[in-house]
Amino acid sequence: MELDFSIPDEIRRYLAELDEFIEREIRPLEREHIQYFDHRREWARTDFENDGQPRPEWEQLLGEMRRRADRAGHLRFALPEELGGRDGGSLAMAIIREHLAAKGLGLHNDLQNEASIVGNFPQVLMFWHFGTVEQKREFVEGMITGQKRVAFGLTEPNHGSDALYLETTAVRSGSEWVINGAKRFNTGLHTATHDLIFARTSGKPGSPRGITCFVVPVASPGFEVEFMWWTFNMPTDHAEVKLTNVRVDDAMILGEEGEGLDLAQHFVHENRIRQAASGVGAAQYCIDESAKYARERVTWGKPLASNQAIQWPLTELHTECEMVRNLVYKTAWLMDARTDKAHVDPTLSSMVSMANYRANRLVCQAADVAIQVHGGIGYTRHKPFEHIYRHHRRYRITEGSEEIQMRKVAGHLFGYTGRKA
Repeated sequence: MELDFSIPDEIRRYLAELDEFIEREIRPLEREHIQYFDHRREWARTDFENDGQPRPEWEQLLGEMRRRADRAGHLRFALPEELGGRDGGSLAMAIIREHLAAKGLGLHNDLQNEASIVGNFPQVLMFWHFGTVEQKREFVEGMITGQKRVAFGLTEPNHGSDALYLETTAVRSGSEWVINGAKRFNTGLHTATHDLIFARTSGKPGSPRGITCFVVPVASPGFEVEFMWWTFNMPTDHAEVKLTNVRVDDAMILGEEGEGLDLAQHFVHENRIRQAASGVGAAQYCIDESAKYARERVTWGKPLASNQAIQWPLTELHTECEMVRNLVYKTAWLMDARTDKAHVDPTLSSMVSMANYRANRLVCQAADVAIQVHGGIGYTRHKPFEHIYRHHRRYRITEGSEEIQMRKVAGHLFGYTGRKA
């Protein structure tokens, strides 16, 4: 059988189309607001006197970027045609996200906010696949355009990866549900209109069944944002939330009662593989910039690049980047090749986890080496490497920590889950 490792022609053409759009529409807009992307970026973006939240002007700029991308037909690329998209597959999205991240920091692809000219819309797809007709009508288009903002509340003060043991409960009272509990790192609540609250409605702690997803208006009595967690990379929109006797009716259940974890996990593979692709792209950017600097920088009368102490770390990273890239592409290709999209093959699931945790670790290593190669200026905020490190460091914890990913791989490898390797 002949193996073809080339990027499909239609994706190559689309990358060229994206590059042209960036240069025509996005770069000029970025230059007009360069304070959000140069050494002032964290300070320009963050309202430190308002609990560290994003400044409205910064988010307005991101909104303008998305509107331009939507008008040009790029924002909805990965969405179904019924929603104005192009049904972009996993391989196409992986290649695109790597390509955009490899360009470095910029308005075209600011992953700190999951803001990109090619949008990633996991919650839109949750509503599209699991929502009622009324829910789709109310939320889907508004979530794409930004008129509706829906946050995601799964993590709790006492439970992160062990979400099956969450303590937030919803108890039926007549025609309503009464929700009590707390959520942590409830991202996006500074501007959200609604929050997806996962609560146990039946079953015992640890049971995968009995958790229900509720679409809760943030203006509901008893819904309280206590404070925002200040994080390694600022600004922050990660809220600590307290729910006290919050009332909603059955119309606000997303999906089936008791099957809420299916929603949380339904798109986890797509998100993790896209996240991995972004990590590869950002890592390659750090490697390429370091190699360029090392060729130009002269120390002791010769280029810095002539020293093996510089060559070898970058060579190892460049090699691993190529390996992880191919793992990401192969995994994404296999995802697209599935005939039964509802069934997750354990082998494929373990491959997604391998790609995710290795890519997240790779980009952090690449950013750290880039700082070292650049020396003193690498440590400054005038270079982007500290920002890249601080941003991507979160992904070694969030959306499934690398330990959780490794446990999934080990479970498959040793036969504890699925088929033995």
